Amino acid sequence: MPQVTDQVAANPLLNPLAKHFRQPALYINLTSQGRYWDDNCLELPVTGKIPVFPMTTRDEITLRTPDALIDGTSVVEVIKSCCPNIKNPWGMPSVDIDSTLIAIRIATYGPAMSVGSKCPACGEEHEYDVDLSGVRDHIEMPDYSTPLVIDDNITINLKPMTYQQVSRSGVKAFEEQRLIQALADAEMSVDDKRAQYNEHRTRMVNLNVENVTASTQSIVINGAETVTNPAFIKEYYTNAESSVIRKVQDRIKEYVDTVGLKPVGVKCTNCGHEFNLNVDFDYSSFFAQGF
Repeated sequence: MPQVTDQVAANPLLNPLAKHFRQPALYINLTSQGRYWDDNCLELPVTGKIPVFPMTTRDEITLRTPDALIDGTSVVEVIKSCCPNIKNPWGMPSVDIDSTLIAIRIATYGPAMSVGSKCPACGEEHEYDVDLSGVRDHIEMPDYSTPLVIDDNITINLKPMTYQQVSRSGVKAFEEQRLIQALADAEMSVDDKRAQYNEHRTRMVNLNVENVTASTQSIVINGAETVTNPAFIKEYYTNAESSVIRKVQDRIKEYVDTVGLKPVGVKCTNCGHEFNLNVDFDYSSFFAQGF
């Protein structure tokens, strides 16, 4: 029987099985088209399309780790594995996250995904096959080129948050949610609970300011002076009128709605009623097929 030498075993380039390793299943355009990426985070081919590989068994197991899902580590590892042109997924713009993960799922399991839903007309529950290719094709890039005019003196230019910023914000919000739930059942005095709630409110206000700051590319004063220092921008939001934050948050919500997954039209197999089905993008269930 032919023997595999140690040299061959140690070098994948010499491994006779190397040509049978996984290959790219599809090539995709990023939703951002490569904009808002730092140079060291993405290697964009001249075609503008990056290859997407199917997940490995290790990738599937990685997505089963609850704590790593919460802090984003699992998602980062899987993106690095399946999209080698994305060198640092932590730095990817938020607008590219969902579309990239959908592409990874398509590359691994195919474009069809079964989604369960109850018909709003007859109440019958059914499984519907959703075409993820169509879902991904309908993800739109928000228009960040239009500045937000606050008044005659202040104009704000916005940008997508990075995945790292989104993950950190999500972890903080999750921790605060758990704290509020714990306070509801905690055996402590009313005064102590009130103090804890006040601290929670302060932290949530700070979190909102941090998110708005992370979403701000620059603030232009009187059409002449441009401020890009995050510390200065955060200080401005902290001391500006509340209406300023609300205007920025409203614009950010418009962007989130634009890039969000659009509902899919389906027909009830029981009564024929047509309705819109929302695609749930909880990572643990979205990638559950291979577990």
